[in-house]
Amino acid sequence: MNAIKTDYYLGDCLEVLSRFDTDSFDLIVTSPPYADRRSKTYGGIKPDQYVEWFLPRAAELLRVLKPSGTFILNIKEKAVNGERHTYVIELILEMRKQGWLWTEEFVWHKKNCYPGKWPNRFRDAWERCLQFNKTKDFNMYQEAVMVPMGDWAEKRLKHLSEVDQSRDTSKVGSGFGKNVSNWVDRKMAYPTNVLHLATETGNRNHSAVFPKTLPEWFIKLFTKEDDWVLDPFAGAGTTCQVAQVLSRNSVGIEILPQYYQLAKENIKPTQYLLFEETQDETHYTTGNR
Repeated sequence: MNAIKTDYYLGDCLEVLSRFDTDSFDLIVTSPPYADRRSKTYGGIKPDQYVEWFLPRAAELLRVLKPSGTFILNIKEKAVNGERHTYVIELILEMRKQGWLWTEEFVWHKKNCYPGKWPNRFRDAWERCLQFNKTKDFNMYQEAVMVPMGDWAEKRLKHLSEVDQSRDTSKVGSGFGKNVSNWVDRKMAYPTNVLHLATETGNRNHSAVFPKTLPEWFIKLFTKEDDWVLDPFAGAGTTCQVAQVLSRNSVGIEILPQYYQLAKENIKPTQYLLFEETQDETHYTTGNR
């Protein structure tokens, strides 16, 4: 295994990504500022302007992602004037026009979300994790995220009925049945596309940090050791921290200096890079390790 690299850039990802080669990354996993959220820090992009703002960045992400790679976009639409805004749906449709394949949608269930209500709805307890790909032939290591079978399997498989021991005809007419006996002696099972993860984190200095378990799950599923992971809206560097622990190379890009500095405290990068615009040229300057 080669030495793991972690590079962290200060700048707008739209500009920083232009310096990377095409087909550079095996996985992109990120959570950009949501519409009208974090207005005091990230400016609060309006819902009606969100697609226009994100699409140029999506085009760069499409360019730098490997054909075998995956892009995971953690995002959630907000309610405006009593109804859900459609900017996430509109973004999906426009990204498909760019050339993205909308392959899957994972649901992050915030299992410790505290309760609340509004006149016409309840508090959100889930967020979207949209999976996009450049091609249908992408890397996926499903065994890496298998889960224990659980107590239900032990009880069910102890006393198999006659139906359970044969391929049962589908009750919904799909033509597909099940053979429960195939799971005898199995200790692990494949998970669903619903991730039950707590929202708690050890970092209270960033306004919107997702738990380390979220990027960890996707890094395990879509990459192997020595692969390259990118977070273009890296914040305090959670994705890069996890990538280091899992022996993946990573690149983080953050536009705000205060979070860039926070990331320097949270991770141990190979190098910190400052993206600077000058009158004559655009260049990188390398800081201390």
